[in-house]
Amino acid sequence: IVQVALLTGIATNVQRLLDESAPVGDPAAADTAIFYSISNTQLGLRGISFGEYLIKRVVAELRHDLPRISTFATLSPIPGFRVWLKARLKPGAREDELLLPEERTALAALVPIGEESALRSLLGRRAWNEDPTLCRALEVPLTRLCARYFGERRVDGEPIDPVARFHLGNGARLDRIQWQADTSRQGLRQSFGLMAGYRYDLGRIEELQGGYENERRLAVAPAVLTLLQQSGTDLSRVDVR
Repeated sequence: IVQVALLTGIATNVQRLLDESAPVGDPAAADTAIFYSISNTQLGLRGISFGEYLIKRVVAELRHDLPRISTFATLSPIPGFRVWLKARLKPGAREDELLLPEERTALAALVPIGEESALRSLLGRRAWNEDPTLCRALEVPLTRLCARYFGERRVDGEPIDPVARFHLGNGARLDRIQWQADTSRQGLRQSFGLMAGYRYDLGRIEELQGGYENERRLAVAPAVLTLLQQSGTDLSRVDVR
């Protein structure tokens, strides 16, 4: 099952996307289709990927029924980011290996003098995401570190993030990393509220799918490339699309 929201413009927050009390728009006026959930309801088919088939079928039907829609994208979870970052923030870890100098300075100003890790301290505060000052201070470093997470690979060359493997393997590109896109308890527990936006460019799906399958190439938008560069990611298998 593919669940789709029809919108004008890109969705940036999943709570607003799923708000049943929000005004209902006219599907015929929508220019964007957001895939926000893909699920398998049959236990016997677990482990078999129908993602490519489903997405292509949905795109074809939407283009036929609603020709104004020109953007096909997702608002996707990042299930492993928090675990990945917490493993690098264990006591004794060097924060200068994670943060840029200006980021360390900004975060250090928000914690008591002598704190071993300002980032770990701030993320450990209760309801930090509800404090506007902390959110502003953490947005840039967490978004950049999330890009670094996407750039890390398993031994087989695939990204460590399972959702990234799914969408990249189906011919999408990593289009954006969205701050405070899922502020639910689950979203904060998985990824500090960050979500990923993947975009399906209809003219390049097969090209990007082939690049991923054959060379494990990571297709990204220019904005994501900038974050990867800032994080010191190996760009030898990164394509800008």
